[in-house]
Amino acid sequence: MLVKTFGSAVYGVEAISITIEVNWLPSSGKDTMIVGLPDNAVKESLQRIESTFKTIGYQVPRTKVVVNLAPADIKKSGTPFDLPIALGILGASEQLENKEALSNYVIMGELSLDGEIRSIKGALPIAIQARKEGFKGLIVPKVNSREAGMVNNIKVYGISHIKEVIDFFENEEKGLQPVVVNTREEFLHSQSDFDIDFADVKGQENIKRALEIAAAGGHNAILIGPPGAGKTMLAKRLPTILPPLTLQEALETTKIHSVAGKLPENSTLISKRPFRSPHHTISDVALVGGGGIPQPGEISLAHNGVLFLDELPEFKRTVLEVMRQPMEERRVTISRAKAAVDFPASFMLIAAMNPCPCGFYNHPERECTCPPGAVQKYLNKISGPLLDRIDLHVEVTPVAFSELSNSKPQQNSAYFRDRVIKAREIQEERYKDHPGIYCNAQISSKMLKEICVITQVGSNLLKAAMEKLNLSARAYDRILKVSRTIADLSLSPDIKPEHLAEAIQYRSLDREGWAA
Repeated sequence: MLVKTFGSAVYGVEAISITIEVNWLPSSGKDTMIVGLPDNAVKESLQRIESTFKTIGYQVPRTKVVVNLAPADIKKSGTPFDLPIALGILGASEQLENKEALSNYVIMGELSLDGEIRSIKGALPIAIQARKEGFKGLIVPKVNSREAGMVNNIKVYGISHIKEVIDFFENEEKGLQPVVVNTREEFLHSQSDFDIDFADVKGQENIKRALEIAAAGGHNAILIGPPGAGKTMLAKRLPTILPPLTLQEALETTKIHSVAGKLPENSTLISKRPFRSPHHTISDVALVGGGGIPQPGEISLAHNGVLFLDELPEFKRTVLEVMRQPMEERRVTISRAKAAVDFPASFMLIAAMNPCPCGFYNHPERECTCPPGAVQKYLNKISGPLLDRIDLHVEVTPVAFSELSNSKPQQNSAYFRDRVIKAREIQEERYKDHPGIYCNAQISSKMLKEICVITQVGSNLLKAAMEKLNLSARAYDRILKVSRTIADLSLSPDIKPEHLAEAIQYRSLDREGWAA
């Protein structure tokens, strides 16, 4: 007898419905076979299913059973197909009475040998696709039920054992209760719940100002300074001053983390902007994404948030160079022989580095012990095109003891966040007729003439800076974008010369002789 169940496969950050067709052929031999491009993990499901059936008191058919995963030209991978295949076999062998109801649900879950249901990846995009295709409900492991339950207008059932599903269908779809998640309430409740704050940082007012500008315009920044100056401490606090995620941004971010299997158990929407800080030994595939079945990399996991690269020159040059195109296009395309997958990658890059191998070049108190030429060689580990894509070059100096011991309260993150939100609101209104553009860092060169208009005085100032610092055309664009952000923070409709002057000072690595 032929029975159909439905599962789902995740490609990129989207899901594709998979039809599992199970046919029991009593007089055609004794083999059970899975067809439709299954990988080894899917083929091995038969052993897990056989052990589960014996544990819970059901029989494995001793006649020929054919399992087809359609569409048959798409490769199926992973263990979440265990559960729909098992239920299909029970239905086809007439051990499950209400088998007609199986076609109303998308069913996913990995089986253990005793029938326990283990977690899956990508429950959120699977739930979105199931709703889109009009299924009555979705059955997933209990640990993934709250994640899938964020999708409204579809019933989501969380299960921990296969017996719960069998009882559900044998009792005419009764017994299990759908998961109820108040997504908006939970999302809003935890948006501003941070364990760290800018108030923890003593001094460094100029660095806080630079990070405020970076947050207000979505600009990339690099912090250069000696060890212990507070570069990492400041960078980690950047998400606390960024504008809160919108529901749409939170959904995009959660989908990526769901596909990568990075969501904690029983979690719902990601409510805070992600902060990713990979180690400098990371490979280029781990950073941008890839693999036989493409998975998102760190730049996609940092989508709508911050990617922090500490000790930037210690990263392999090939790893840094693969970021150049995603930084411009805000997405990364992973191409394989049979398919190409797009992952969003709209992130703020914050990098930190020592000025030289010993770390004390330009230090006010300690002497640099590096040999001649070592400073320039160290800086040359970062290519010019990559530095051009970083808007703010910020020199970090050590904090004096008088500032460290000062008990005067510092400005907290809430103060900076309010200013950043006001600047972003100005930009949102400015770019409302430009889909896909939300902040100054995203505007194209073509839009610069229209949006970043400067006076003759400002033009002369910028010309002198370009000639003296030998800046590239891309650096020119960056200065205009940063000056527009500084004007927005000042609530000024026009870019004034003082805004340009402040933006120019954030191109320190472009200065000739900086590392001489």
